[in-house]
Amino acid sequence: MLIQENISLLPYNTFGFDVKARYFISIFSIDELRALLNSPEWSSVPKLILGGGSNVLLTADVDALVIHIEIKGIEVVAEESGHVVVRSGAGVNWHAFVMHCVENGYAGVENLSLIPGTVGAAPMQNIGAYGVEIKDVFEHLEAVEIKTGQLRKFSAEECAFGYRESVFKRSLKDQFIITAVTFRLSKKPEFRVSYGDIQQTLEEMQVKELSLKALSAAVCKIRQSKLPDPKELGNAGSFFKNPEIPNEHFTALKERFPTLPGYPTSPNQIKVPAGWLIEQAGWKGFREGPVGVHARQALVLVHYGDGHGEQILALSRQIQASVCDTFGILLNPEVNVI
Repeated sequence: MLIQENISLLPYNTFGFDVKARYFISIFSIDELRALLNSPEWSSVPKLILGGGSNVLLTADVDALVIHIEIKGIEVVAEESGHVVVRSGAGVNWHAFVMHCVENGYAGVENLSLIPGTVGAAPMQNIGAYGVEIKDVFEHLEAVEIKTGQLRKFSAEECAFGYRESVFKRSLKDQFIITAVTFRLSKKPEFRVSYGDIQQTLEEMQVKELSLKALSAAVCKIRQSKLPDPKELGNAGSFFKNPEIPNEHFTALKERFPTLPGYPTSPNQIKVPAGWLIEQAGWKGFREGPVGVHARQALVLVHYGDGHGEQILALSRQIQASVCDTFGILLNPEVNVI
């Protein structure tokens, strides 16, 4: 095992913060991972698991063993008349996985094109976009228990998926390392085009016959028009979750803010776009030194360079306080703060 010391995590987080890891190792197989976890030398050392680093805010040097998961491989493990079951290593780039599925005619994840990160991180927060979430196509995942090194399989029910949530962000947080994820995808696409600007974008692209490739391309075009490329401008995508509020609260706010959007999620709850709240509170395009709020999407906090994670964290808390004062709504981060 090649364990390095005092390694910069600059290449491993999309915010682009140059913090150091006390120890660092890249893992390419389950056997390597289990050998590491079973090693007496490292059993008591704190550990931090990193995939694509696209949903993490590093606020200081990491006094731990950073385990970078690079387990690759995509394979079909079962096939039926209408479905195909596909297993992917946790270290596979998520968009690369989506493109693999699109190219092979496996439907179900095309609306999730261009979401940054890895396959292993996807079920942790039940990633979603344009009417689709991981839970819709999820079969099961495999994960190694950090404490014992034992490999365990988790069903969808055991993952307890919620809105940008799973059991791995709650009761099992920091207890398991996901090594592979298996999806049940369709051979007969059921296109979802009624969300966001998809239909309009398809028309602008002059798509005559809808296909997985066309839908994926439309989603990519929309995301590229609204969201900054982390390679050009440091960010972790949506920083906050869209809050859900009681009907009564929404009705009262609607009287004060007639253009307030809302989407029922249950008989008594309404989901409100966090980006709209942040923009209405005056933060869109705000900049303070090396950090700020993106000019085209208020939900995205950005790092212009030479800044520190604490500055993004401070900005996020200012935004939380401002939105709470204006709307009486507390925004919760989607990004994991370390």
